[in-house]
Amino acid sequence: MTAPRPYGVFLRLPLSLLLWGMTSASMFLPASHALVRNNHPASQSFFFSGLLGLVCVTLIGLALGERKPRYGSLGQLSSLMFAFAILPVFLAVPFHDALQTTSFLNAYFDMVSAITTTGADLFDDPARLAPSLHLWRAQVGWMGGLILWVAAAAILAPLSLGGFELTAQGQPGRDMTGLGVSEISDPRRRLLRIFVTLAPIYAGLTMILWVLLLMAGETSLTALCHAMSVMATSGISPVGGVTNAASGVIGEALLFLFMFFALSRLTFSNDTSIKGHRRLDRDPEFRAGLLLVIGLPTLLFLRHWLASLEIGNSEGFFTALRAFWGAMFTVMSFLTTTGFESANWDEARQWSGLGTPGLILLGLAVIGGGVATTAGGVKLLRVYALYMHGRRELARLVHPSSVSSVRQGDSIHNNGAFIAWIFFMLFAMSLTVISLALAAMGVSFDHAIVLSIATLSTTGPLIEVAAQTPIRLVELSGWAKAILCAAMVLGRLETLAIIALFTPDLWRGR
Repeated sequence: MTAPRPYGVFLRLPLSLLLWGMTSASMFLPASHALVRNNHPASQSFFFSGLLGLVCVTLIGLALGERKPRYGSLGQLSSLMFAFAILPVFLAVPFHDALQTTSFLNAYFDMVSAITTTGADLFDDPARLAPSLHLWRAQVGWMGGLILWVAAAAILAPLSLGGFELTAQGQPGRDMTGLGVSEISDPRRRLLRIFVTLAPIYAGLTMILWVLLLMAGETSLTALCHAMSVMATSGISPVGGVTNAASGVIGEALLFLFMFFALSRLTFSNDTSIKGHRRLDRDPEFRAGLLLVIGLPTLLFLRHWLASLEIGNSEGFFTALRAFWGAMFTVMSFLTTTGFESANWDEARQWSGLGTPGLILLGLAVIGGGVATTAGGVKLLRVYALYMHGRRELARLVHPSSVSSVRQGDSIHNNGAFIAWIFFMLFAMSLTVISLALAAMGVSFDHAIVLSIATLSTTGPLIEVAAQTPIRLVELSGWAKAILCAAMVLGRLETLAIIALFTPDLWRGR
């Protein structure tokens, strides 16, 4: 079957080349923004870098001719590795040239942090970066989120990776059945179809949030960057977070509503639902996320309230309400690995005279958001599978001879808990290795733990709020930054995908 004429040229090019061309074309947006603001050096950096990238992509595309990419879905998985590890080298070129006050390694680190939606802030002072550079950081994070949205349905789901190993019937890393014949023979067609379907939804939701934030009184650039950051769960802000935003509580409420898209894929699509749980109110991820978002702030509120009674604090009802809202917004933000702190979060900690430990935020980031969303972490579906397995084991202690009954429509197959446990152990091993590597580079133990969790869960703002003393990334050695870059890529692709990518048996016969 011949491909539609407008899409034919894209079906012939490798995915890595298409990603390079897409990011090159996107550089004209910050170039135009810098030109309007009369920042001509930055405008020239982005314009000529984007032009050079498009020329290189065109020449390579012409050199490839009619040659078709090999290896199917695993080849596309390797293109994701290219996007998160190699492409930031090109993305850092205009950033480094426009800033001119940092090393290229720092610029590369910042671009890896952005495209993996980690959002680790290497530059403590937002005023150090020009507005166009802030726009570029948020834009790269937004594009990284879009890549994850599309790759989840087009690449990870067919390979039973990224959380889909709990619901699919095939083995992790192997194509699952149920796809059309044309899509099995040509995975690029499936990729293009899903991109055309999901990209307008992703862009439309971002535009809606941007307009709502503008109506709430936010400035244009800050509203756009925050809208991009929430949809991509990158936590990148041109003003140092929502605490310095002009929209106040109304803006936080709008961001809070759009963070629900990171709790479950079913909030906007059922394209990755294998079977069962197509209703949002029956989705285990969404229900587990709601339990944490409502239950944990309630527990913190009660703890603070009891402590306030002991110390004789007589604050009013509205102070308590602001404290509860600050806790709920911050819990939702770190559960979805966005990392924004509420302006009332400090009030929630100080209301009772007790400091809330950063260990709670570390735990939320490790749990993470929903499968096939831009959120990182272990993912809610895996936590749910382990919870159901633990519940079953406790029931067997009471009734050893009982036979479990699988509810009809349950989307997690029999080995789901076993696979989830394997992933959790791989996550723990990765955390251990990265922590030891950072410690070997001279990083203190507590800082190494925070840095490892922040990068593996792609929750960069943890670096500033979880440790007892602030961690200055710019002061780390070059090798420590390289380790953190590898950890961010590992956390974004996940360990099972890396194993599948480097398993020779899975490449044979493709």
